[in-house]
Amino acid sequence: MTTLDTVPPPTVRGARTVRAWRTVSSSRTALVGLAIVAVHVLIALLAPLLTSYDPIANDANHALLGPSWSHWAGTDQYGRDVLARVLYGGRYALGISVTATLLTVALGTVIGCAAALRGGWFDDVLGRVLDAILSIPSVLALLVVVTALGTGPAVIVLAVAITYVPQVVRVVRGAALAVVPADYVTAARARGESTWSILRREILPNITDVVCVEFAMRASWVVLLISSLSFLGFGADPPTPDWGLMVAENRTAITVVPMASLAPIIALATLVVGLNLAADGLSKAWGVDRIREGS
Repeated sequence: MTTLDTVPPPTVRGARTVRAWRTVSSSRTALVGLAIVAVHVLIALLAPLLTSYDPIANDANHALLGPSWSHWAGTDQYGRDVLARVLYGGRYALGISVTATLLTVALGTVIGCAAALRGGWFDDVLGRVLDAILSIPSVLALLVVVTALGTGPAVIVLAVAITYVPQVVRVVRGAALAVVPADYVTAARARGESTWSILRREILPNITDVVCVEFAMRASWVVLLISSLSFLGFGADPPTPDWGLMVAENRTAITVVPMASLAPIIALATLVVGLNLAADGLSKAWGVDRIREGS
């Protein structure tokens, strides 16, 4: 917990970080999940070094080839190397998903904490607005935003934020409500500190574990949602190397070159499994489950 007057000094924050890491490292589930995600990040960063093929270059003379020494995962209907597209596809999936998740969790955290701290009419009105948004299925809401604003990375990030911020707000608000009645928050209010100062110095440091678990869990959903959007033709534009788009482009030739569809599916599945394992392990290690159930 923070002191009544100031943010914990660097040494205290460092000790907290060490304790948090020790707690996480005691969870085998969290370590396995984080390791899987780390492998995906490493592969995405090293993609140019792992393959010499251009992921968007067409080669009609080498279309629909099976796995070989030249093309380990074969080629698609346009003669593009499948492995190269999968490797570079990780860059797109991670880049867009992490950006969208960061924006979503950041907005949801600020709004959720503000609702818990302010309460009253603000909390009531916000609750009704969130209920209205949450009544719309995620994919449908995403399609509406993309249809209205067009495609492109910036639009997809904005659409994901609009879709998932209400869910993050509910979770963070539930966690913040357990902190707001604390003496140090009451003391900060008595000193006349601003709402933002109280959120930053008193509430956020005490719900960091909830926010981290929410980020990991939300990231897995965002990855799936963005890939589904690309599969439906509303996400990445061809010839962008994107896993969802790859499945859509090659599903008609799955009996001829199955790896063109299976490779991106495997990549997507392992990333989602890693994120889910990380979220599950972190929630159990930090005891976040009880907070989430209370929310």
